[in-house]
Amino acid sequence: MFKLRIAAAAFIGIAAFAACKKSGNPSPGDTNPPPTTPSEGTRLQLSLDSLYLFAKQTYLWYDAIPAYEAFNPRQYTKSDEFASMTDAMFEITQLKNDPATNKPYEYLTPTRAKFSYVEKGNLARGIKASVDLEGDGNDLGLILSIVTFGSNPATYLYVRNVEKGSPADKAGMTRGCLITQVNNGNPPATSAAANTLMNSSTANLTFTRPDNNTPVTVTLTKAAYKSDPVVMWKTFPAQSGNKTGYLVLGHFSRQTVAKPSLDAAFAEFAAAGVNAVVVDLRYNGGGYVSTAEYLTNLIAPSGMQAKVMYKQVYNELVRTGKATILKSLPYLDANYQQVYQGSKALTYADLDFSESGNTYFFNKQGPLTTVKKIVFIVTGSTASASELVINSFKAWPDNVTVRTVGAKTYGKPVGFFAIGIDKFTVYMAQFSSKNALSQGDYYAGMTPDIAAQDYIPRNFGDPEESSLKAALNWINTGATSARMAAPVLMANGKVVNTEDMRVQEVGEERFNGMVEDRRKVKEQ
Repeated sequence: MFKLRIAAAAFIGIAAFAACKKSGNPSPGDTNPPPTTPSEGTRLQLSLDSLYLFAKQTYLWYDAIPAYEAFNPRQYTKSDEFASMTDAMFEITQLKNDPATNKPYEYLTPTRAKFSYVEKGNLARGIKASVDLEGDGNDLGLILSIVTFGSNPATYLYVRNVEKGSPADKAGMTRGCLITQVNNGNPPATSAAANTLMNSSTANLTFTRPDNNTPVTVTLTKAAYKSDPVVMWKTFPAQSGNKTGYLVLGHFSRQTVAKPSLDAAFAEFAAAGVNAVVVDLRYNGGGYVSTAEYLTNLIAPSGMQAKVMYKQVYNELVRTGKATILKSLPYLDANYQQVYQGSKALTYADLDFSESGNTYFFNKQGPLTTVKKIVFIVTGSTASASELVINSFKAWPDNVTVRTVGAKTYGKPVGFFAIGIDKFTVYMAQFSSKNALSQGDYYAGMTPDIAAQDYIPRNFGDPEESSLKAALNWINTGATSARMAAPVLMANGKVVNTEDMRVQEVGEERFNGMVEDRRKVKEQ
């Protein structure tokens, strides 16, 4: 599996150490000067101070961060610089509790925050970061899961997803393939061993496809490829007056990467007379907000034109221009070059972070104009920009009827712009997303309207796959129950009981986030 790398080009800046050194001597007219911090220190100490200073004014829950002396960011100094920055960021994220859960808004595990994080690398300084949303891959292209059924102790290695354009894709492998041999031996039975397989340079695999029990043997070799985030699309025959189009979107890549396939899919939907859409976001952790907005405009019926889609709400200091630390963050273009207005070098303090300036409206795109029903297939991997799309439609029930099918989503109604601090890039929660009804506090995730299983042994688009079957059932009959007969499955020549399927995902956690790559300069 290739790792996504955020190419947050238009908004990564360099947090100069001068931000720390000058903080004790604010410029005249500053209405909210940064806290006084030491003017001297090691490179790492100054980086920790910069992290604190940006959080103290730009973090969504900035009001919970104590004074510099009380928090003492330099206490996190250790020999591992990345661990030092990560530990300080984590402590900041655990300071504000969500009254709905009595846990921090960013609680995920005792050692990991739900939203904010630090990455090695600073794109603005020419150091490549580790996350990319451009679709570049360099591996086998396999994403695997270890599955057990009922009380049967045997484990089965399934392909959960295949990166489009990858060696596995070109070899004809799909989601739902059951791997029966690896390098002429038994398939891995543990997550660690399966992860090693996913990241190997070459592998000889024998597998059966989800619709055919005939064994197939292929040799995969790691290679560089460009992956299309639009995994597949298809239309289903009309039923009860409903013509349904189905689309699987793996992530919200930069719009130039996703647009060709999205346009082709919706042109086909329009030509077929589609009036209901199933959007499969079960593994979509988000990405560029502009691409999510484009998808939303492709789906929306024409009657939603010019209605509020969503708004991004920053904290009070940022909204009102009192986050003076932003003066130290240069505003760079997509090529990481300084942006000027006349002869003035712009900083983030020159940008419009007001609520009105960050409210976005439906602007119909594409030929499909008559959608009446939308179903989103979701899981715990559905996050951020994916949830934004769903939430945007839910504010307009008089225009379109929306249902979610699957499992509770991740719960990430926040986004960020990236801050480059010396060797690192910091992503801290900086705005919350709200729909037209100001709804958006789904920090614990969105509970699906119809609970359904993510049935890995069947491929995307199979109308008998549990989640898709429930979605089509609601569209065509209005049924809100996903209780259906468990699919019959042949595994290694045996019929197995699939009623109780347990899945262990394999590999590194994939990126989830909401990246805003559009900025407006304040009107003078």
